Amino acid sequence: EATNTRTLAHILTDQSRFRSTHLPSKARHTQPPHPCLPSFLSLKPIVKTSTIMALSQDFLNGPTFKLMLLAAMVLQNSTVVLVGRYTRSSVPEDELYIVSHLILMTEVGKLLLSFVFEHVTSGGKLKESVKMHILDNPLDAMKIMVPAVLYLVQNTLLYVALSNLTAPMFQVTYQGKLVTTAIVSVLMLNRKYSTQQWVCLVTLSIGVAIVVLGASSDKEEEAASGKQSLVTGLTAVTVACLSSALAGVYFEKVIKSKATNDNKPPVSVWMRNVQLAFFTICTTVLQSLFQRTKEADAGKGYFHGFTFWAWVLILLQAGGGLLVAAVIKYADNVLKGLATGVSVCVATAASTVFFGTPLSGQFSFGAIFILTSVYFFSNPIKNANLPGATEMRSLLPR
Repeated sequence: EATNTRTLAHILTDQSRFRSTHLPSKARHTQPPHPCLPSFLSLKPIVKTSTIMALSQDFLNGPTFKLMLLAAMVLQNSTVVLVGRYTRSSVPEDELYIVSHLILMTEVGKLLLSFVFEHVTSGGKLKESVKMHILDNPLDAMKIMVPAVLYLVQNTLLYVALSNLTAPMFQVTYQGKLVTTAIVSVLMLNRKYSTQQWVCLVTLSIGVAIVVLGASSDKEEEAASGKQSLVTGLTAVTVACLSSALAGVYFEKVIKSKATNDNKPPVSVWMRNVQLAFFTICTTVLQSLFQRTKEADAGKGYFHGFTFWAWVLILLQAGGGLLVAAVIKYADNVLKGLATGVSVCVATAASTVFFGTPLSGQFSFGAIFILTSVYFFSNPIKNANLPGATEMRSLLPR
């Protein structure tokens, strides 16, 4: 061992002496090491940075990462439902928080988390990013006002629909938003779906409606039937579905569009989320100013009823907003709808464990509809695809 060490030392000394006397100064730093040296003494990097970047980009655009995002979204949606129900059922009615206040704090949380993610991904250049993409280019930032306004229209019309439709009718008709989103994706993004996938979208919507109807109560179904207008309710829910689809697909188109100016880096998904959260806060504040306050909530302060679990709910929903943005960026809105459908099954099944909710045969039938639709949407039957590549051909890893 001592002999080997001395031999290695002699080789290093001889090589250094030769390089310093016989080679030009420029070549002294580019000459490869002695062939007898072990490879770990070479200063040449084993893997190039560009190769690592390409591999990471391939992973982000691959089916495995999409599946991870959708699984995370199913978990997040299910947890939000369970925690949200607990916050509303674990305290007396006079200690409940006001929903509009919770929504506003959720949007503030989304804004702060988006700032954090932008700061990290930009290498600590948050101020420069805000200046470049918002202050110096306000017209580009104003693009995100469109989905914020559409979400406001959607939320407003949902209240109108709920006031004019029975709960089962509303739940069934509102599931049409998944098919509406697919249609808008075809029109705005030139996306293609096979006949099998269209059938799966319809059956998934039916399955979600069956599950929700099985879990809903019919006690107040006909309580206000004399004051309800079927035409008004159906019109409101149709426009709400269209607004939801337009907002989601438009946001997807914006965050997936390439930069028009080569001198500027593209706007990140987190900066787009900053813009969306800001405009949503503005529309939420405006909506609360014109919305009538219930008599039971008249004397409550802004943070009334904000218990520990209410703050957990805010954090979950704020993180869910960022997760939705990532799903739209690396997958699409239709896959987001699939994950939402699966989360309905997961949340309903989990509620039997935590809240003792009984499961009916109707739930089992609807869950089979949902899971079967998701599987066949993601795994096309041989020769069932459209000619040419489709967006959804390889969602799940084989």
